[in-house]
Amino acid sequence: MPTTRCYYEVLSVERSASHDEIKLSYRRLAMKFHPDRNPNDPEAEGKFKEAAEAYEVLSDPERRSRYDRLGHEGLRGTPGHDFGTMNVDDIFSMFNDIFGGMGGARARRNSPIRGFDLETQIQIELEEVLSGTTREVEFRRLDICDLCTGSGAKPGTEPISCPTCKGQGKVQRAGLGGMFNMITACPNCRGRGTVVTDKCNDCKGEGRISIKRLIEVSVPAGIRDGQVIRIQGEGEPPRPEERPDGTGMRGDLHVVVQVAPNDEFEREGDDLVTVAPIAFAQAALGATIQVTTLDGGKTELEIAAGTQHGSIHHINGLGLPRIGRETRGDLVVILQLVVPKRLSEEQRNLLSKYAESEDLDFDNKSSSLWSRIRDTLGGN
Repeated sequence: MPTTRCYYEVLSVERSASHDEIKLSYRRLAMKFHPDRNPNDPEAEGKFKEAAEAYEVLSDPERRSRYDRLGHEGLRGTPGHDFGTMNVDDIFSMFNDIFGGMGGARARRNSPIRGFDLETQIQIELEEVLSGTTREVEFRRLDICDLCTGSGAKPGTEPISCPTCKGQGKVQRAGLGGMFNMITACPNCRGRGTVVTDKCNDCKGEGRISIKRLIEVSVPAGIRDGQVIRIQGEGEPPRPEERPDGTGMRGDLHVVVQVAPNDEFEREGDDLVTVAPIAFAQAALGATIQVTTLDGGKTELEIAAGTQHGSIHHINGLGLPRIGRETRGDLVVILQLVVPKRLSEEQRNLLSKYAESEDLDFDNKSSSLWSRIRDTLGGN
């Protein structure tokens, strides 16, 4: 999942930092926390990926501007790469201009060639969890350039053999710390073995171009806040240096669903919790009251004589749907005794007579209201 820390804090730069300062700081942190230097250290790998996420935003003028004005909320609905699930070598490959071709080869030898995943967010209302809903999601992704079909070369021309690696796509260089030599992707051709001298007008030699996508996402009934819907194949294709012919598996689009807070109902798993007001006479004598449900309807609740303020009642099957099942949670009703602010003369006289005959033995040692609520809802 995306970090909630300030991106400038993650990269240890000021908000006024230039692009070059951000780039240098990211490279320093990435090298510091690279898993090769921190073997079996999940915390270091997490910081490595967090820095990549921050750099992706702050190195893009448009996204940086949105972030400066609106913070993390401003990036909602503008997909970025899912660094949390991305292989470390893939991250090096993404920012090849910074690392000079380090990484990528090791990961690709041991895993299928697959493009990067993307991640975005949508927000739905609690009422929409009842029956499910759909959302149109607009996002941008890098795709194979139609004009050059991914070669990066102007139509009618061909890439030439890379003079740096002599067409091998790999070079030998000092490893991290200078302790050993390692074979890495060529920094000039980025592992392709060829370079473009006459670049495609559309993609400027990159072989891929940013396109806008608009898709409809189906949100199932019962989905919970923070759950992810995976849209297979809506991520990016493999990079041209990995698959120059434009083939290979696309990554996925991960849609994180946020459920907006509701003023009348709280969610506890698949149960819905609400508060229903009752009058003193109803609590003392017993009554049938009307309780509002999430869909705006009404249901009846029988309360017994002597019902206490804060008592909790379950109405089966009026909560939220359970994903993949045909059952629903409960509607949990907490009764709230409401004392009238104004009384008629007749009401005052009647209550005064009742008070004269009242003889209650209050149990001050009984459990508190919130203790009973927690017990009922299964809390600690």
